[in-house]
Amino acid sequence: MVSEQISLRISKESKEKLELLAKSTGRSKNFLAQDAIDKYLELESWQISAIQEGIKQINNGQFVSINDVKKDWDIE
Repeated sequence: MVSEQISLRISKESKEKLELLAKSTGRSKNFLAQDAIDKYLELESWQISAIQEGIKQINNGQFVSINDVKKDWDIE
């Protein structure tokens, strides 16, 4: 994988936590930051994709109405 450099600002508290975690785990701050970014991007991408799929299903009429749910669960 080709790496590219970026620059960003983080709070002093986050920087201190990152440094402590790096020291505690024997990992570099760069490794931990890259891992955190990768996990965040994976989760956010999954959520956006799932939301878009849900909207698509709703637009295609593929959903259960609240009244049907209430009937199935005997809720008034």
